[in-house]
Amino acid sequence: MNERIRELRKRSLEAAPRISMERALLLTAFYRSGAADGESVPVARAMAFRYLLEHKKLYVGRGELIVGERGPAPKATPTFPEICTHTLGDFDILDSREKIPFRVDAEARRAQAEEIIPYWSKRSIRERIFESMEDDWIAAYESGLFTEFQEQRAPGHTVLDDKIYRLGFKDLIKKIRKSAQQLDKKSDAGASARRDELRAMEIAAEALIAYAGRYAEFLRELAGSEEGEFRRELEETAVVCDRVPARPPRTFREALQYYWFVHLGVITELNTWDSFNPGRLDRHLWPFYRDGLADGSLTKQGARELLEAFWVKFNNQPAPPKVGVTAQESNTYTDFCLINLGGVDEEGEDAVNELTFLILDVIEEMRLLQPGSMIQVSRKNPDRYLHRALRIVRTGFGQPSVFNTEAIVGELLRQGKSLVDARNGGASGCVETGAFGKESYILTGYLNLPKILEIALHDGIDPRRKTRVGPSTGTPASFASFDDLYTAFERQLRHVVDVKIRGNRVIERLWAAYLPAPFMSLLIDDCIERGRDYNDGGPRYNTSYIQGVGLGSIADSLSAIRFQVYDRRRLELADLVAALDADFLGRENLRALLREETPKYGNDEEYADGQALRVFESFFDAVDGKPNSRGGSFRINLLPTTSHVYFGSVTGALPDGRKAGEPLSEGISPVQGMDRKGPTAVLRSASKIDHIRTGGTLLNQKFTPALLDGPEGIEKIGHLVRSFFAMNGHHVQFNVVKAETLRAAQREPEKHADLIVRVAGYSDYFVDLGRDLQDEIIRRTEHGADA
Repeated sequence: MNERIRELRKRSLEAAPRISMERALLLTAFYRSGAADGESVPVARAMAFRYLLEHKKLYVGRGELIVGERGPAPKATPTFPEICTHTLGDFDILDSREKIPFRVDAEARRAQAEEIIPYWSKRSIRERIFESMEDDWIAAYESGLFTEFQEQRAPGHTVLDDKIYRLGFKDLIKKIRKSAQQLDKKSDAGASARRDELRAMEIAAEALIAYAGRYAEFLRELAGSEEGEFRRELEETAVVCDRVPARPPRTFREALQYYWFVHLGVITELNTWDSFNPGRLDRHLWPFYRDGLADGSLTKQGARELLEAFWVKFNNQPAPPKVGVTAQESNTYTDFCLINLGGVDEEGEDAVNELTFLILDVIEEMRLLQPGSMIQVSRKNPDRYLHRALRIVRTGFGQPSVFNTEAIVGELLRQGKSLVDARNGGASGCVETGAFGKESYILTGYLNLPKILEIALHDGIDPRRKTRVGPSTGTPASFASFDDLYTAFERQLRHVVDVKIRGNRVIERLWAAYLPAPFMSLLIDDCIERGRDYNDGGPRYNTSYIQGVGLGSIADSLSAIRFQVYDRRRLELADLVAALDADFLGRENLRALLREETPKYGNDEEYADGQALRVFESFFDAVDGKPNSRGGSFRINLLPTTSHVYFGSVTGALPDGRKAGEPLSEGISPVQGMDRKGPTAVLRSASKIDHIRTGGTLLNQKFTPALLDGPEGIEKIGHLVRSFFAMNGHHVQFNVVKAETLRAAQREPEKHADLIVRVAGYSDYFVDLGRDLQDEIIRRTEHGADA
């Protein structure tokens, strides 16, 4: 890391996240002006986007090689009142909360109170969603049976393919006009709406070109007051902005700046979940890297410096502020941009190249939370590539996470993607698969699987809130067999899933009607060809995911009921439920029996693993293939972010011995501390579910640093990864840290401010995590050198 990058990184890390009112005020001023009166919704949205890019403050930090910020300065974080109009109480929480705060100054409070709330009240999509939901949806949501991603964040999960490296925005405008000309020959009822959508896309495309032009002019103004090297750099950057995004990039630097302008366009238009993602970066940039080295216009060190400057730009952009349930399910500054490396090319051959290794060097040296990074590991990839990544993992950084290319391709093929689109796909966010540049794959929210069992044990009543949230399926005394109980659980599961899917179909239509995304639509095939918006079924593929949470907790709970109640007959189900309702008060012997003398998932034992498989099959059957409103289907995946902590807080004591309020298991990992036969047993248990029928599964492993010592340790973990992937496992990630180090960080956080851990599908600073989440990570089983 040279001095320039060291300084850029330092400034990024030291900048404090704060609320910027710039975007909210500009958007409000635009709509109040009446400039879009009489226009269709998509055209008005595009005009608003253009207005934002015409008026937002430009920022160039000294020494920057890539320019542009989401807000008026690094870490200045905009709000999106058309999605979620924050109350002044929300601002107080954001400013004062101990973890993940955002500074809110007096002027921001004044603007929110006097200008933003009066205009956007009753207009935000969040308010429209809750006003549109039926009573059974509201009851399930308030009980914590599921969450809803789109109540504070926009549909997103979008990953770019290579189109921007081949086409300039002027080329995209030509495609838009060609599509519009073909519409002129049609007179069907939908033609007018498609014309409006295409007009909106053209306005949005021209807006980004003009935004880059503003930067070129601004850079030249700055250069006029500078001398020497800094003046030359500013002038060179201005030339880059003259070129991209209007025309295709020619150089490595132009390619990176082009992507960054596109990235800023997406996250200015809407606060999309999982930000935006460049996808297969080593493949996309390879031609520019190769050709630059060949003609002498680029050096390896120059490419490295540009990539490191690029990494800083991501770290400057905290995720937009979240409150309430949304904050609890994903409370982090990380915005889940996930760089994909390796894997295979369109022909199915090894896609690892020299640039892959350079990017891995950058990941290790920069050690930033954003962007996230992953490696796709195929049978075609060499071991030296996997081992290089594992040497980074060994540092305790939590990155990169490791994915199975063959599983990703298999998952996408099962969902109906073409072979080429599947091979060009990958993962984004935490672990979720998609066809890059071709698909809108929207995460709809988390599903609390253990809570559904709790409801089944109480005849459809939520014992915490004393309200009915499911059908009457019988009392504990009525279940003569374990199968009777499981049938009741399945009925409750199907009911909750149906409620959620009905609600999500309504929510999808609200987004299509009120908040289309004409800029993002430019970037995803086949929105231009169809003349349809990203939020309205325009992409080639349109998937809606429901994320199951707590597989380990429910597997162990069902195992305990079957083993202790129906097989060993050590207790009555009604007596067990009474103990759960009392949170095991005075029943510690019973709790110990459930925790210590019951088969547990994660130990390669069929008894408990079979319960995980049974729940998986029921969840899959309840969701998979149900139509969404965008011409696609609902699918499942299994991941938590931090929702396993939130779901635990609203779930009572469970039959596995877990006490009320404690976190659930996360992803497809075993219950914390219950996997006692080593990492190989965990992987064998986790492989028993069919990962190919999901859109992603998340598995955490925690190792002591000694386990990865030396080449032998790296090779050992490499074999572990290859073995899991040979069993069709989707993903695995590692925390390499001692529990005693984490406990020391809890006692003296000021001495461990830079300690990074793997949380779920992302890494975060340990001291920024809530105490419940810190404790949950500490409780995860720690595998040592004798594992």
